[in-house]
Amino acid sequence: MFQAFMNFFKTGEDKPLISNDPNVIAKTFNKARWSVFISITLGYAFYYVTRLNFSVVKKPLLNSGVIDAQQLGMMGSAFFITYAIGKFANSFLCDRLNVKKFMATGLFLSGLCTALMGLTSTFTFLLILYGLNGWFQSFGAGPSIIALNQWFSNKERGTFYGIWFMSHNIGAAVTYMVTAVLVTKYSWQAGFLAPGIIVMVASVFLYMFLYDRPETYGLPNVADFKGEEVAGEVKDKTVSELQMMVVKSPAVWILGLSSACCYITRYAIESWGIVYLTEAKGYSMLGASGLLSTMQMAGVVGTILGGFISDKVFNSRRNVPALIFGILYAASTAAFLWAPQSDTIDLISMVCYGFSMGILVCFLGGLMAVDIAPRKATGAAMGMIGLFSYMGAALQENVTGYFINANKTVVDGKTIYDFTAAGEFWVGAAVLSCILALLVWNAKPKG
Repeated sequence: MFQAFMNFFKTGEDKPLISNDPNVIAKTFNKARWSVFISITLGYAFYYVTRLNFSVVKKPLLNSGVIDAQQLGMMGSAFFITYAIGKFANSFLCDRLNVKKFMATGLFLSGLCTALMGLTSTFTFLLILYGLNGWFQSFGAGPSIIALNQWFSNKERGTFYGIWFMSHNIGAAVTYMVTAVLVTKYSWQAGFLAPGIIVMVASVFLYMFLYDRPETYGLPNVADFKGEEVAGEVKDKTVSELQMMVVKSPAVWILGLSSACCYITRYAIESWGIVYLTEAKGYSMLGASGLLSTMQMAGVVGTILGGFISDKVFNSRRNVPALIFGILYAASTAAFLWAPQSDTIDLISMVCYGFSMGILVCFLGGLMAVDIAPRKATGAAMGMIGLFSYMGAALQENVTGYFINANKTVVDGKTIYDFTAAGEFWVGAAVLSCILALLVWNAKPKG
């Protein structure tokens, strides 16, 4: 079974160069890599359509009495556990696989699971389908980063990684608003059905325009194409040996823990933000979704500028901007939760939060680990960070769901939710993430 899986998804054989003319090589290579870049950027945005639509549907599910807050936490936890394990395992596998087939297949199956969630109101089925969705979601990030590494050089990586990474902000921003409109106008079921169908269609286009490795099309690898010496690359080791170097790296483990804490806060806001705003601050569904969409668009700006600034201003070092925006991340989360009630403060805090989150998730969620990993073990680095990150997100779902459910009260037949304990947990995680990132201040590539 596993061998059949590997045979279907395995990368193609290397082919002889299509031409000895450098101009022909350059024209073909550049056309292909722009197709790759646009495909992974838009493709990963669609992955987020079937990841964050659940955040909008949570409140209608609570109101309908289909499930309670603790069960919502269990569903979110199931998603992030399967996603974490899947991202770890599949990212390791992807160093050997055809990213074109793998990423498109995962997107299609994620859309299918989401659409099926709109056809049931049974908690057990919703739990299973959302858990499966988490596994198929793990087919997205690893292939994207591997494709980026296969087609773009080290000196370009930070800039293009930052632009690619904005895709999740765009996908999230659109999803919040579109899903909110669907749920408000129709039902919570529409918040699953429509996104699922849209994503299945998008997977077909992803397959059409994404590429396997350059060598499988008779093109040189990107280091040779760009005439680049690869710093920190180890040329006399197998892929498995290089992957074990990543697994044994203390810096990767510390970055993983830092990212886990960052993701606790990230998914607390992204997953429970609409519930918090509607319950604790009196926002409407569309108002809350609009605020979080604004936050995501600020994340787009942060992600693009973060990669560019770290490449051009800090010579591709991420430690200084990671510290600066780590402090802003914790401070803006605290302001959102604890500052006096004000629409203006909510907007400013969410813009600052989104901007800093876009940079931090880009750095801690993969780029800093990729920087210190061998090129042929990019998937392993992403897998390690992904495992930590989404185990943190899974922990967050369970802990937040428990705190919210345990501190609710019923007044005149109306359920009131207290977010005090949950908020302290969210801010504390952001502070700890910043502290842990300082421990790898001088981490260097292995050579």
